[in-house]
Formats: sequence, C-alpha cells, structure tokens
Amino acid sequence: MIRSVSCRFCLSSALLVAGCSMVPAYQRPSSTLPEGFKEEPGWRPAAPADGKPRADWWTWLGDTELDALQGRVLVSNQNLAAAMAAYDQARAAVKEQRAALFPSVDLQAGATRAGSFGNNVSGGVAVGTTGGLSGNASSSAGRRYSASVGASWEVDVFGRLRASVSQAGALAQASAADLANVTLAARGELALDYLQLRAIDAQADILDAAIAGFERALQITNNRYAAGVVGRVDILQAETQLRNARADAADLGRQRAALEHATAVLVGESPSTFALAKAQWSPQIPDVPAVLPSELLERRPDIASAERRVAAANAAVGIARSAYFPTLSLTGSAGFSSSSVSSLFDIASSVWSLGATGLMTLLDFGARSARVDQARAAYEQTVAQYRQTVLVAFQQTEDQLAAVRILEHVERERAAATTAANQAEQITLNQYSAGTVSYSNVILAQATALTARQASVTATLNRQTAAISLIQAIGGYWDGNVDARADVANQPAPRPGAS
Repeated sequence: MIRSVSCRFCLSSALLVAGCSMVPAYQRPSSTLPEGFKEEPGWRPAAPADGKPRADWWTWLGDTELDALQGRVLVSNQNLAAAMAAYDQARAAVKEQRAALFPSVDLQAGATRAGSFGNNVSGGVAVGTTGGLSGNASSSAGRRYSASVGASWEVDVFGRLRASVSQAGALAQASAADLANVTLAARGELALDYLQLRAIDAQADILDAAIAGFERALQITNNRYAAGVVGRVDILQAETQLRNARADAADLGRQRAALEHATAVLVGESPSTFALAKAQWSPQIPDVPAVLPSELLERRPDIASAERRVAAANAAVGIARSAYFPTLSLTGSAGFSSSSVSSLFDIASSVWSLGATGLMTLLDFGARSARVDQARAAYEQTVAQYRQTVLVAFQQTEDQLAAVRILEHVERERAAATTAANQAEQITLNQYSAGTVSYSNVILAQATALTARQASVTATLNRQTAAISLIQAIGGYWDGNVDARADVANQPAPRPGAS
C-alpha cells in the first residue's frame, strides 16, 4: 500500500512540474530603425505584412519571353530545388522532435532454447578416458516462447523536449525564409541577366547601323580619293573607324553568349542546348510605388531567416540549461511467456511490468556549464548577425532609392545628348560632302554620336536594373490588389522624380 501511494505521489509530482521550461522568454532583438529614408523622404512604412502574396513584378517589363522563363525557374532551377529539399528536411526534423513528446510502443516476440550441464555425482563431472562426459553426467534443455508489447515515455518535466520542438520549428521557419530568399534572388538574377542580354541586342543594332554608315563613308572617301579631292590619310582614318566598330560588335557577341549561358543555368537547362533568339528590347521601367510595404524587417526573407535563427538559438539555451535537472522515464510492458507455443496466449502465461527511471548527473566538472555558455554565446552571435542583416537591408534600400532617383535624371540627359549628337553628325557629314571640313571632323562626330546612342541604352538599362534591385531590396513587390498609394494620400508629396 505504501509503495502504491509513493508511486502515485511521484507520478503526480512529475506531471505537475511538466509545464516547467528552461527556455528564456524570447523577444525579437532590438534594432535601431530610421524614421524614414534619407534618399527618398516620400517613402514610409505601410500596412501589408510579410505573409501578403507578392505580385509577379517582372510582368511589368512587358516581355512575354521573360514571363515564360520566370515560370521555368520555379520548376527547374537547381538552387531552388536544393533549398526546397533543405526545407523538407527541416519540416521532417520538426515531426521527429514532436514525436518525442509521446510514448513509443514496441512489439517484441522471441523463441529461445536454453539448457544446463549437470552431474549426479557430487564433487564434479566424471570424465572418461576419451575426454567426454561419463555415464553419471546429465544435461537438461528447454524452450521458451514470448510475445509482449512495451511502451516507454520520457516525461518532459523541465521542457527539454518542448524546447527541442521549438528549436526545430524555428529552424524550419528559417529554412522556409531561405527558400523564399533563394526564389527572390533567382528571379531577380534572371530578370537582370535577361534585360542585359536584350540591351546588348539593342547595342548590336546600333553598332550594325553604325557599321553600315562607316562602310558608306569609306566608299565615299575612296571615291573622293580617286578623284584627287582628299588624301590617303582620310581612307586610313575611315578604315580604322570601321574595323574598330566591327571589333566592338564581335565583343558584344561574347557578352551575349555569357548572359545566354547564365540564363540557361537559372532555368535549369544545359547551356549547350539553350538559345535565346534575338528579339526587340523593351525599355519599360517597373513602377515601384513611393511606399514601402510593411516594415522592412518583416518583408525581407533574409531578415526573417536571421530572426528565426535567433529564436532557435534561444531555445538551444533552454535545452542546455535543462541538463542541470533530472530526466524521468516511465516504462511498461504486457505480454505472454510460456514453454509451449500452444499455451503461449493463455491467461496463466501472461506477464506484465511497470517501472519508472530517474537520471541526474551529479558531477561533470563543469561540462554542463560550458554547454550553457556555448549556447548563450551562439545566441549572441545570431543576434549580431540579425542586426547586421537589418543594417545591410537598409543600406541596400537606400542605395537603390538613390539609384532610381538619380538614374531617371541621367536617362533624360543621355537621351538629349543622343539627339544633339545625331544632329551634329548629320551636319558634319553634309559639311564634309561640301568640302568645308576635314574627315577628322566626320570621325569625331560619328564616334560621339555612336557613344551617345550606346550610353542612352545603358542609361535605360541602369534604370531597369535599379528598379529591379529596389524590388529585391524591399523583399519583393506586394499584392497588386492592394492600392498601397492610398496609404499616403494625406502624406507630404514626394520630391519630383520619386519612383
């Protein structure tokens, strides 16, 4: 009776303290946040949260081939496949840790044959001359059959198992954020590579037109030289300009091939079997609204991943601290044991057992303390990494806000410079035909016009790149069904040129 009361008391005490936890109360690490953005005062945090669906921002570039390639990224990109596999592993780890909260049940069955050697003559076994047992020796043997179901359960008295589940869950969430970050990066990289390739196509068209003009100029110069109007130096200058332009066109082919190969890898295809036919470049610029979606800390997947790893490290501190306290395991089994198979499942053959085991380390010469210190240091490390990730996020956002604002002005100036250079080129060609200027003036005007046209394409490409980089810096665009501009109706208007 006393034993029964003691067992019930121990079990009740264990269950009462089962809610204890050694995990420190978790709070997101503090980080100094700016009230606004220096490079774009019209921007401010808005309402949508991290869980909001992100729109397919690349469709605003107006290129159907890019849209199709973006769809292939999700299916065939191997970095995404690896990140997805890592996420699946993390989710499986959560299930494994959660299963430890419940009892494990085992089925055991067995058959044994055992015996012993004995001797009817006291004092030992008689050994014959052949070394065998004598006639007075005897042996016995028997069979035993058993079948039982056993269960064991570690009572989570001090929350070690629950802390392990929390740690695995936080790491799974971090893995999900890593997957989102890899997806965002892959789609952004594909868009940037594709736009550079199409801009090279546009540059090639400009060079092709220039080469055709240089060939005509060389023919005209040859005719004038044959007529004795100009010297041979004009022919050499015209030929030099033509060959340099052809070399530049060939180098554009090299750059295009590298971008085509990079695009192939991003969509999960071998560069040897992938090709992008030459197509018209769309100079459309994505319209990034003058409002940041939610807090930047909740939108960027890399920040979300860093914060979840802080939570996992915090749970690890609790796991390490729980080693100071005992573990309690309950075991039980019920089954049958018999010397005959026919009577194995009779009531008379039934057996059972119940037990409780406690384990506590009394002396380890500071090993547990060292593990707690390691866990706390690891936690501080993840906090520092989180804060660094936040700082880098705001740096990238400020960089791209400045780029979007400044490059719009640069593009306008480049376009105006191209118009002026084209006019100067035409006037100089007319003057040369009239014999009022030398051919060196023509070369200078043509080179200036060609440079201006190429710079204009580059300026537009830079605006596209900055807009895409800004979308990535803020964690991707939010749901297009939500009019984010409505949130700034009562706010001061942004400066001219704000995107």
